[in-house]
Amino acid sequence: MSDLTPAQLVRIEADALLQLAARLEGPMAADFERAVDLILQCGQTRGRIVLTGMGKSGIIAQKIVATLSSTGSPALFLHPAEAVHGDLGMVARGDVIIALSASGETEEILRLLATIKRIGDALISFCCNLKSTLAQASDIALDCSVAQEACGIGVAPTASTTTMLALGDALAIAVSLRKGFRAEDFADLHPGGKLGKKLARVSQLMHAGDAIPRVHLDTPMSQVIYEMSRKGLGMTTVEDAGKLAGIISDGDLRRLLERDGSKGLEKTAGEAMKRSPKTIHGDELAVRALSIMEEKKITSLVVVDVSHRIEGVVHLHDLWETELI
Repeated sequence: MSDLTPAQLVRIEADALLQLAARLEGPMAADFERAVDLILQCGQTRGRIVLTGMGKSGIIAQKIVATLSSTGSPALFLHPAEAVHGDLGMVARGDVIIALSASGETEEILRLLATIKRIGDALISFCCNLKSTLAQASDIALDCSVAQEACGIGVAPTASTTTMLALGDALAIAVSLRKGFRAEDFADLHPGGKLGKKLARVSQLMHAGDAIPRVHLDTPMSQVIYEMSRKGLGMTTVEDAGKLAGIISDGDLRRLLERDGSKGLEKTAGEAMKRSPKTIHGDELAVRALSIMEEKKITSLVVVDVSHRIEGVVHLHDLWETELI
């Protein structure tokens, strides 16, 4: 065992995941769906998901807490050793407890079983031994067993904790899909960092208020050019009674002068504008705005509400900060 290469050790973990996938498609499928149902019911009654585990299983439990919370399922970690010194007060009626223990005989967790069963709504366990005390006491026991651990001496939790982590991810994502969790919801929970930037909404990036270039249908072209230069977005909106009537871009202005010469400057905004420009709503994601700009080969999008009133303008340069480009 100790002579195995790093690649062979990784393959042991990969094989453990394949075996887990086979169980999820076969003998464990019904129990997994029941676990998803319990978590969904917990959310409907405003309960939380409480994960607990000792040692390396506890570290995996904390990662699963993070995945659940970031995908719309409120979760928290209860350290089993601290629980008997007061932290058990974190558990409330209606909560679902998920306990991780490879052996299913972790002393610190077994000490909590009676209280957990009394207070919590349900107990789900991730175990490698379905005949263990924890598995037998659980409402649902999910099998994380492995043929062997991927360590030099075959005892350190490696493949087993990998299967626990994958099972936790599968559970979190299955719940989020059943709840109809969307990219927009994910963005709301990740306002900071690179993910938050990439999932920013148009309303967070658009130029609004006085920064919006806008003229009226009867505005002379000399004033149109002034407004475009003053706002610095290479375009202006044209409004009629507060609603978007059209736009005039730098390219539209250049083509007008090429076609009509100086007489083009005698026109009004209503005569020179491009009607029915492409628009977007403020609650859409920035990535959608970028997609439209790339498809239409434009650099600005007017943001409108359901009544077609102008709310803002999002420019291609605004998307640089999102690292989409």
